[in-house]
Amino acid sequence: MAGYSEDTGFYPSSYAWTDPAAGSQDPNNAPPNAGPNAGPNAGPSTMYNPMAYGGSPSNTAYMYSQQNNMASQQFNAVAGTMGDDIANEPPLLEELGINFDHIVQKTLAVLNPFRRPDASIMSDSDLAGPFVFCLLFGGLLLLHGKIHFGYIYGIGLLGCLGMYSLLSLMSAQGVSIGTVVSVLGYCLLPMVLLSGFSIVATLQGVVGTVCVVLSILWCSWSASKLFVTALTMDHQQILVAYPCALLYGVFSLLTIF
Repeated sequence: MAGYSEDTGFYPSSYAWTDPAAGSQDPNNAPPNAGPNAGPNAGPSTMYNPMAYGGSPSNTAYMYSQQNNMASQQFNAVAGTMGDDIANEPPLLEELGINFDHIVQKTLAVLNPFRRPDASIMSDSDLAGPFVFCLLFGGLLLLHGKIHFGYIYGIGLLGCLGMYSLLSLMSAQGVSIGTVVSVLGYCLLPMVLLSGFSIVATLQGVVGTVCVVLSILWCSWSASKLFVTALTMDHQQILVAYPCALLYGVFSLLTIF
């Protein structure tokens, strides 16, 4: 093979290698970025020399401390703003639309049908109370061996749609579907008490029939009173109470049979 040297074991090449350490001993052969003090005993270059940026070490430490202080102040400012936002946030139950004061007042208005409720609480059409009463009604029927959750929600949905259509025609100011569902759900409370009574006693005798009739009248009168108060329908409570009695009569049939 041409050009192969058996003494060195390599092919000849035009590349010339120089030792950097040997070249750095001569200032004339120093690299262009090495500076005037380049050499084997020279100190660190400007790129790695912290003294080149701050002068003395105390100045460098002061510069770093100032930067840390500024970063701490910015962090505290952001944290303080976030803390103010958290402190000004409304409670979780208020964001969910659950007002325990209104729930208690509506429940007391249903339990006492002869008490005139405050009109301001009717503007809050919460669904927490009706949902709890429906679950409680179905749970008490379940203790009696009756699985009627589907009937409860189905009949309640149809009754709410029917009452919404009727009240939209009767009321001059109109009514929202949320108000209808809220009122009819809260006024289901006497039926819940009736279903609890059916666990310990039968409702197919004379006493049971009287309790069922009283429960229907109780529910319908409370619902009509709340509707009249919320919609300012003066002298129309009896007209509203009749369809409410039909709806709660169906719920009473679920309790009896």
